[in-house]
Amino acid sequence: MKTQKIAIVGLGYVGLPLALLISKKGMDVVGIDTDSEKLVKINNKISPIQDERVSVELKTTNLHTSNTFDVIKDRDIIILCVPTPVKKDKSPDYSYIVSACENISHYLAKDQLVIIESTINPGTTEEIIIPLLENGSNLIAGTDFYIAHVPERINPGDKKWHVGNIARVVGGLNSASLGKTKELYESIIDAAVYPLESIKEAEAVKIVENCYRDINIAFVNELAMSFSHLGINLPNVIRGASTKPFEFLPHYPGCGVGGHCIPVDPYYLIDYAKRHGFKHDLLMSARNINNNMPKFTVGELLESLEENGLNKNEVKVCLLGLTYKANIQDIRESPANEILKLLKEESIAVTIHDPFITHDPLDKALNGAKAVIIATAHDEYTKLSPDYFIDKGIQVIIDGRNCLDYKSYKNSSLTYRGIGC
Repeated sequence: MKTQKIAIVGLGYVGLPLALLISKKGMDVVGIDTDSEKLVKINNKISPIQDERVSVELKTTNLHTSNTFDVIKDRDIIILCVPTPVKKDKSPDYSYIVSACENISHYLAKDQLVIIESTINPGTTEEIIIPLLENGSNLIAGTDFYIAHVPERINPGDKKWHVGNIARVVGGLNSASLGKTKELYESIIDAAVYPLESIKEAEAVKIVENCYRDINIAFVNELAMSFSHLGINLPNVIRGASTKPFEFLPHYPGCGVGGHCIPVDPYYLIDYAKRHGFKHDLLMSARNINNNMPKFTVGELLESLEENGLNKNEVKVCLLGLTYKANIQDIRESPANEILKLLKEESIAVTIHDPFITHDPLDKALNGAKAVIIATAHDEYTKLSPDYFIDKGIQVIIDGRNCLDYKSYKNSSLTYRGIGC
């Protein structure tokens, strides 16, 4: 295809890797973001997100940046990669999408292609995004400009799967929008590009992917709460079930579900379906179970303290891990935040350690503590032995990620509890 001039709106975990990939393919790319501090870092070749690939590619990129939207007017393609979080009441927060679309619309020109990578529920492009773009530009979608949805697929911290080698799905408003978008992604990624029959189908794909994971995680989390009373080691059961060569895909229990997708996306579908007369009981049940895991984890701590004759108001507990997954710096929707809140509500003295956030020595955080909750399976923690904790005066270990060596801890003098084991 001919060389395209592209604008990426939003330079976070989705937009920045995509912008760097497109730039690497020799296309003229400008990244737009309203966060001036982020742009200063990018222009100084410093990654504003923790991503090894991004950090390396920034050193040699010719990516240009802007904090204004007027650069859009001479672009062929505009790709929207802004966040889609939920509000405190778990309802969808469209403010970033609305603001970006309003700004884009003032500079939108005929024959441009607008691609939405932000995660949105089915119907959002046609019900919210297109009207905003049309009203601000006086252009007609599908006639004067093209529009499509390509759900993002980013897994922060994954060294194998990245923006350049994960298959993508595409949905367009019409055949021309679909064709142009499919052609673009086929030119920039080393993976298949699957066309769908509508934008709604493409919007639904990412939501379904993450709802699937949320439901399966909720299933094993519920099993974990049950098996903790039945004397059954759930991780062992899951490993056994995984030997079946078909139908069983292992998911594992934990102290909560975090990140920018799984604990957020189901609420978009729940809200959209509710407004159209349908109630997603299964999705809500899964969300409630997973949201309850920090409380269950703290409950395991309280029971263990009591077993050891320790008064919760007279001991110090060390919370290990603040990020939502291992070995990254991302704290979005991390269950550690809820665990910390619950500990404080119990009037428990807490120290915190995370090698990617606090940067303090672990020994310092453990000083004077009698119990530990592991909320994130960072490599620094998984290598620790029972003797290490015993030497530090720790009596109780609550392994919220089942990341420690179960047998050695169970055979030690420590009171050890995992999630479901």
